[in-house]
Amino acid sequence: MRIAVNTRLLLRDKLDGIGIFTRETMRRIVQNHPEHEFLFLFDRPFSSEYIFAENVMPHIVAPLVREPLTCLLWQEWGVPRLLRRQGADLLFSPEPMHSLRADLPKVEVIHDLNYEHRPDYLPFIWRTYYRWFSKRYAKNANRLVTVSKFSREDIVETYGIPKDRIDVIYNGSPERSKRLSVQEQQDVRDQYTGGFPYFYFVGTLHQRKNIAGMLRGFDLFKQTDTEEIKLVIVGRRKWWNREMESAWQKLQHKDSIVFAGRLDDQELAHIAASSIGLLYVPFFEGFGIPILEAFAVGTAVITANVTSMPEVAGEAALLVDPHSTSEISEAMTRLASDRELRDRLIEYGNKQQELYTWDRTATLLWNSIERTLKDK
Repeated sequence: MRIAVNTRLLLRDKLDGIGIFTRETMRRIVQNHPEHEFLFLFDRPFSSEYIFAENVMPHIVAPLVREPLTCLLWQEWGVPRLLRRQGADLLFSPEPMHSLRADLPKVEVIHDLNYEHRPDYLPFIWRTYYRWFSKRYAKNANRLVTVSKFSREDIVETYGIPKDRIDVIYNGSPERSKRLSVQEQQDVRDQYTGGFPYFYFVGTLHQRKNIAGMLRGFDLFKQTDTEEIKLVIVGRRKWWNREMESAWQKLQHKDSIVFAGRLDDQELAHIAASSIGLLYVPFFEGFGIPILEAFAVGTAVITANVTSMPEVAGEAALLVDPHSTSEISEAMTRLASDRELRDRLIEYGNKQQELYTWDRTATLLWNSIERTLKDK
């Protein structure tokens, strides 16, 4: 069989959650199934590190995706032409789009429906695109995959798609990292915060991530902090907006916040392992990979009590109302002052992490693809 895969989000040094899902699952699937050929569809020059085995045939499909129009041209003009030319048997897309004009079975991953519930978080042109096309793509797919039970119920309710067409396949967790020594942790603190303890956040600085609420919660926490605790923010400012800027300008403790930018996996793991804990309180998540990344390095977690995050974190995190500045602040105070609480959460996190492996994710995803091929 020839299986085509939308790999346009495999961007070296720029992987987001969907990119990580694509990398970790497809690397395992193509290596475990040498009897099949895999057509990897990129929209730009690609890194050879993403050609995981000899049975992968990469193709650059025009045009380069920059905005909704080029996205549509890529999906509905470039991709179906290549699929016909290559005789593909199935199209797999790890993001909520495929090709309505491609006449072959399709498996699509919908990580969440944030654009349906929080459309104001996106620029108008992308908001319009997602709200017009996402439901059409979902209904056109032979099978859907999503990453939490919360998201499956949301898809059923919002799009009216039968539950038996949707497979829940959790994201995997990073391999458990070697714990840093006390001196190594101090070296990391020296590098990023002048030696002071800190909380950290990781993710795109997007309104959906509740950046403004996180900043306000940290500022309130600092009013009673006596240990010079900092906040290290890891991620790009691509979606920085007026609300975030307004919250930033009103902070009394700006000098306690460090913007580290985008970091590679090892640097991020070191920051996480040397911290008091992860501060991650989005309004909406289909899963929440940073929670598992924190578990993997043995650090405690504060996260939101909404959407999928309680499902993913279990008992291994302090859950807070993301709309409540006081709850965010109080959770930080508890975590910073109670070593036993941190140790207990880390222990629970070690156990919770065992539920999520990329090997299991890849196996279940292959089962969905294989089932669709057999139905064909």
